[in-house]
Amino acid sequence: MTKEIKRKVNSGYLVLVILAVAQILTGYGVFNGLRSYSIGLTLFWALLAIITLICWFGLFMVNPNEGKVLQIFGKYAGTAREPGLRWANPFYAKKAVSLRIRNFESGKLKVNDSNGSPIEIAAVVVWKVIDTAEAVFEVDDFEEFVTIQSEAALRNLATSYPYEAHDDDQVGLRSSPKEIAASLRVEIQERLDKAGVEVIEARISHLAYAQEIASAMLRRQQASAIIAARKQIVEGAVGMVNMALHELKKQGVVELDEERKAAMVSNLLVVLCSEENAQPVLNTGSLYS
Repeated sequence: MTKEIKRKVNSGYLVLVILAVAQILTGYGVFNGLRSYSIGLTLFWALLAIITLICWFGLFMVNPNEGKVLQIFGKYAGTAREPGLRWANPFYAKKAVSLRIRNFESGKLKVNDSNGSPIEIAAVVVWKVIDTAEAVFEVDDFEEFVTIQSEAALRNLATSYPYEAHDDDQVGLRSSPKEIAASLRVEIQERLDKAGVEVIEARISHLAYAQEIASAMLRRQQASAIIAARKQIVEGAVGMVNMALHELKKQGVVELDEERKAAMVSNLLVVLCSEENAQPVLNTGSLYS
């Protein structure tokens, strides 16, 4: 693989002055040669003028956060990264590569999650070029390569996880955004290493069930939420009943046989688990009638 070689090139400001002076002198020399009708002197100064003119093509500008990839006759000669006006061999071919941070949002992809449910998913990827030689010479078009490989990684990630995790220790696309973002970044980075690109951040920007199953999945989510809420209510109510019986026994307020304990437990559970406010009923008889 072709790795980047940082090449230090000359400042262009000093060369600009030298070339301007040289161009004036060679032009004056050609003029004198023509005026004195000296063919040899004229050709000499004309040759110097042509060389000076060619040297002008060695000047180039490097913008901030930009690299200029230098090639000579098809061979990689290095990358100039120092910003400003620079001068190098005028026969160098110079290709600008932006080193700025870039981002793009993938299109909405329709894939099946690990449970086989069709979903729509999209992601935002933040990236930058860190090796200009790999970006230019290892892939044909590194910007298109980043886009296609990122979408391929996103598609593969979506098929590896369920849309919604049903267990606490399970990772889901919707319920574990940090873990999913980290996994997506790693997978995209593995695919883009050969292109000299660093993935700074990758996160899901759109996630939804496909239209044909969206309503059914919404009802399923609502049912799951109701079941989870009921479970928590029952667990809390049982704990409160147990605490009430324990405190009554501990403080000696009343002694209850098993049948009355069962009745009390039933009444307390009705009060604590009911969706409506319980209506009290006064017992005017004894505890057992």
